[in-house]
Amino acid sequence: MTLADLFPTFRKSLLPRLPGAPWPVGAELDRDGDLVLGGTSVARIAAEHGTPCSIIDEGEVRMRCAQYRAALPGVEIAYASKALLTRSVARWMREEGFAIDVCSAGELAVAREAGFPGERIVLHGNVKTPADLAAAADAGVGRIVLDSFDEIALLAESAREPQDVLVRVTPDVDPHTHRAVVTGVADQKFGFALAGGMAAEAVRRVFAQPRLRLAGLHCHLGSQLTRVAAYEEATRHLLRFLAAVRDEHGVPLPQLDLGGGHAVPQLPGEDEFDLLGFALRVRTALHDECRRHDLPEPRLTVEPGRALVARAGVTVYRVAAVKHVPGVRTFVAVDGGMSDNPRPALYGTRYTARLIGRPATAEPRPVTVVGRQCEAGDVLATDVPLPADVRPGDLLAVPCTGAYHVPLSSNYNMLGRPPLIAVRDGRVEALLRRETTADLLRRDVGA
Repeated sequence: MTLADLFPTFRKSLLPRLPGAPWPVGAELDRDGDLVLGGTSVARIAAEHGTPCSIIDEGEVRMRCAQYRAALPGVEIAYASKALLTRSVARWMREEGFAIDVCSAGELAVAREAGFPGERIVLHGNVKTPADLAAAADAGVGRIVLDSFDEIALLAESAREPQDVLVRVTPDVDPHTHRAVVTGVADQKFGFALAGGMAAEAVRRVFAQPRLRLAGLHCHLGSQLTRVAAYEEATRHLLRFLAAVRDEHGVPLPQLDLGGGHAVPQLPGEDEFDLLGFALRVRTALHDECRRHDLPEPRLTVEPGRALVARAGVTVYRVAAVKHVPGVRTFVAVDGGMSDNPRPALYGTRYTARLIGRPATAEPRPVTVVGRQCEAGDVLATDVPLPADVRPGDLLAVPCTGAYHVPLSSNYNMLGRPPLIAVRDGRVEALLRRETTADLLRRDVGA
């Protein structure tokens, strides 16, 4: 009998740690090569719930929430729910004291089911239908972000009571990220550009509507941003515009929402987002510009989504086939693919993968992990070092899949969407069940 047998906590301390990003902080490997997440065997979850299977570590999510609270005291944190939304995830955010950002009547309904009061809900999105606005009115949503002149007119006509609104401003700050997720430059579909007077005209139109109360400005630069300087630059542009609004209309607007988009490392060795540096530089810019223009400091809001949930997620697949193409590459095909993770095809997002559930018995070699969809672009990860003896039936774990995987999943090739399983301190809870063929047929109401 060893010390590890006598003292389970000592055994845990002997487990090999994973090399940090992009894995959850608490992820470990046991002696049999299994991944332990939230105190639970991932191989056991795969056996009980099948594959593909999305897993989210609740403890990791709450730890990330605590980091934001500590770095940004006094700042409103609104969870960008498009990253991952279920009633349980929304409840976690409510319990953490956050507000929530929603983009549709559906997302709003989930937030309300999770107990979010209307005043802690922000309705966003570049298009809001009459149904979305009616749902917002029923829920008493605290703020609505306005994104077009037509939307100003629609809300002004449909609002039943005076409604607090934010005007989304495009400051033309290039954050140097993937062009598909850049939203703060002039040549894209979001917001009102500062250049050319669009944003100033939007403010005038809101002030002209008696049932709209302009509470402040909103800005979102894009996604997967690593440059803190971009946020600082945007903050200075927005505060100068707030001063111009005060000078023209005699009203100092009390709120400034800087959006989210904070980068999360997808591969080993990638940099973390400098949250403390962000907090320092944005606050410094806020203080400097407000003093320079004799403005009262507006209340800040930030909207992290991916930053709170991405690294808490791991997706587990089962290997279906291994194909060696001499002189070209080795393909490892799994039982999921772009229907549960379209992000490599959409944005060129790169992932890694790891064999779990058994010890590796061969040296690693680079392979390409592909999915089962009938598309040449259904590639999940390239140049992944997997053991040379990887074979059908093996389990692969892909980290950093907590954000945008569940919301973007589809039924391509008539596949049911995977379940979402939460783990924490050895507890396992299904948040979303696996979608079945019966579910798909039930929606088909034709003859």
